[in-house]
Amino acid sequence: MSTAPLRRSARTPIQRTNPNVANITGLAMPDGKKRKSSSTSKADKESMKPPKPPSTPRKRSKIDDASTATQATPPAVKLMTSTSYSTGDIDDATPPPEARGQVNRPAQPHLTNALLSTPRGSRVGVNMQVPSTSENVHQAADADTGLETTTENLLETAEAHLIKVDPRLKAVIDQHHCHVFSSQGLDEVIDPFRSLVSGIMAQQVSGAATKAIKNRFIGLFNEGTSGAHVFPSPQQVAQTDLARLRLAGLSQRKAEYIQGLAEKFTSGELSAQMLANASDEEVLNKLVAVRGLGVWSVEMFMCFGLKRVDILSTGDLGVQRGMAAYLGRDVAKLKAKGGKWKYITEKDMLDVSAKFAPYRSLFMWLMWRIEDVDIDAVQDAA
Repeated sequence: MSTAPLRRSARTPIQRTNPNVANITGLAMPDGKKRKSSSTSKADKESMKPPKPPSTPRKRSKIDDASTATQATPPAVKLMTSTSYSTGDIDDATPPPEARGQVNRPAQPHLTNALLSTPRGSRVGVNMQVPSTSENVHQAADADTGLETTTENLLETAEAHLIKVDPRLKAVIDQHHCHVFSSQGLDEVIDPFRSLVSGIMAQQVSGAATKAIKNRFIGLFNEGTSGAHVFPSPQQVAQTDLARLRLAGLSQRKAEYIQGLAEKFTSGELSAQMLANASDEEVLNKLVAVRGLGVWSVEMFMCFGLKRVDILSTGDLGVQRGMAAYLGRDVAKLKAKGGKWKYITEKDMLDVSAKFAPYRSLFMWLMWRIEDVDIDAVQDAA
């Protein structure tokens, strides 16, 4: 994958009680320093207040917010810690789409394994109607066993592959169940427009502030209606004035981003069908061409939203730290070096992770948690 801008880890903050064993109930940084709560920042408090009428926008900067943000968005924290719904949507007044009962489908390493919803209410899935004799299904067979990889056994197959490559990872896998690629996680129905809009809203603000903004955004399109509010369609958003969108508490730039994304979906340039069937590279290139979506944001969406299983975000700081710890490096000492690749070079990340393909998404997910287990035990397991 392309290199993303350096970002803070989306891994849940942990409290160190031992150099090698982490206590996940604490709120301190690994070096023992207290982490300031982002939920009480002045910026977040302002975002959660009812918005003022929009004013005339200032001249737009040439640099997009999405490409300059230095902190992982709050939805990513939810993505990596959720035990129920893993698309990264901030909880809001609209329930996520519901699956119509679990269906065991062939799973593909380089295509979308999630069921995607369309604005018309239909469901799109790569393998929903693919016969068992097709070439696609043959390509989904596990290289080790020759058995067909399906949504029911994808996680088990991926875990077995990682352990076969490096038995030391079994200790991490045993302590951290990955809901994202479980049969239940793969049965979740994903609204790609909703998930991408949520990611834009969450840039550089806390989860609480994002939730408040998102609920007001949804409310703009459900005024005077009874019952559950419905997330707006791309067409509705594309036809709404920017001034009205800003009433939800969005900045001028974020309102432009979201409306621009809506126009891409409305024109057909982006669609659930394309996101389901295009290659990893095609999806990445299509989405980063949209203003407001940076490489890191797209990689997170591809992994946790589309459930693509061979994604590695080399620009994520948490992945860099986890891989350095996995390789036995002294992360505390490396932290003092400074620089974008102070923990591990991009080349080393790609070289080390190559042997875990085509399941590098799971490997990346484990790297966020590698310091949550006894590192000595992992290193001595072989």
